[in-house]
Amino acid sequence: MKIRSLITLSGALILLLNIIGCQQIRPRPNIILVMTDDQGWFDAGFNGNELIKTPNLDKLASEGIVLDRFYSASAVCSPTRASVITGRNPLRMDIPYANAGHMKDQEITLPEILKDQGYNTGHFGKWHLGILTRLTLDANRGGSEQNLEHYSIPTMNGYDEYFCTESKVPTFDPMVYPASMEEGESKKYGWKAREENEPVEQYGTAYWTGIEEKETSNLNGDDSRVIMDRAIPFIETAVNEAHPFFATIWFHTPHLPVVSDREHRNHYSTMEMQQQIYYGAITAMDEQIGRLWTRLEELGIQDETMIWFCSDNGPENNTPGSAGIFRGRKRSLYEGGVRVPAFVVWKDQLEEGRRSDFPSVTSDYLPTILDILDVDYPDDRPIDGESLWGLLKGKKKEREEAIGFIYKDRISWVDNQYKLISLDSGETYELYDLVNDPVEKVNIIQNEPEIAARMKTELSAWKNSVENSKNEMDYPK
Repeated sequence: MKIRSLITLSGALILLLNIIGCQQIRPRPNIILVMTDDQGWFDAGFNGNELIKTPNLDKLASEGIVLDRFYSASAVCSPTRASVITGRNPLRMDIPYANAGHMKDQEITLPEILKDQGYNTGHFGKWHLGILTRLTLDANRGGSEQNLEHYSIPTMNGYDEYFCTESKVPTFDPMVYPASMEEGESKKYGWKAREENEPVEQYGTAYWTGIEEKETSNLNGDDSRVIMDRAIPFIETAVNEAHPFFATIWFHTPHLPVVSDREHRNHYSTMEMQQQIYYGAITAMDEQIGRLWTRLEELGIQDETMIWFCSDNGPENNTPGSAGIFRGRKRSLYEGGVRVPAFVVWKDQLEEGRRSDFPSVTSDYLPTILDILDVDYPDDRPIDGESLWGLLKGKKKEREEAIGFIYKDRISWVDNQYKLISLDSGETYELYDLVNDPVEKVNIIQNEPEIAARMKTELSAWKNSVENSKNEMDYPK
């Protein structure tokens, strides 16, 4: 069973205070965590891209704080997602890379804590933190005998409801793919969305809404719209019930296979077809961000809703996706693999139009939100994130603890100025001054032996802590 007694006790106190009419010291905003899939740092207008049309993301970013140095906790998707809802490095719960491990029952998640604070909790889009069915062959692992131990659905982890897939799907008509491919198309990269009544085949995935329950309707067209069609009613229900809500909206766009319809490809008609498809899918997703914000305004809750936006890692190789000036892409611990587009907007509380180069990471979500709500984390196990509330209010200038990254045989340690990185499990290291050399061009490890030695010592201690967690030493016996 989950460790819930302390959480439940604090939740009961909050509900009691609400009943007797006591005013809370801290605001209780609605919280939406939006995450895209494989969107590079430069794949958005608010980071300077003049080709991709993302007007809604750009508008929201301009009304909040753009986080110029925001990191995904890993260079691939599943681990980053684990960090979002736990505040911990994903290796602590043995989720080292995509399609591996699952969200363990003993982990304490953000939706669990918020649910016990009176929040409605919902998850929409990609899950990728465990299989969603034991009975049906689905996606990468679902329903196969050897993966049954990895069954972990959102409602086992604090969510009231969900609409999600185990892993990737096409970004248009997400349940199918064309029966035949045209030149330049492939089942791996993607294709032009087919016109109505053209022959298709099943992609081998499903959207799940409950225990062995598949969604069977409203699954055609743009996948981002399909997801938002479920997220918005969840928000409307919470508003009607006068409850604050917590939603994770994790789009598949622009993960391969990337698919775009004629309407959105036409924005890029002078470009090569791969660009048309890729950029068109991002623009279609951006429209759904605009739709979400419009609905919040219609409901009159835009000022009391906090939206965080980021990608789960850098851009996939051999796609038009771009990390801009940064070195590396997905699966790399250089900046381009883990520095992602990000912003936060909360019009009632945060100054508009700011940009911050403060080093922050997806693991920071949980401690930041708990700090805003004045809620204690109900355990003493290691948390890798730290609260950004002081940063957002303009009071915090430096990160207290460095950020550790592990992906396969690559490790790195990032503090306010420097990055120590190894590509061979710590046999050899490189050192970069990210403040003065963000493109990681000049390895200064020979010039700064004391800094390198200090960071190696810190990294070693952190790795030992992560290994202890992986061996389940954090969990009560």
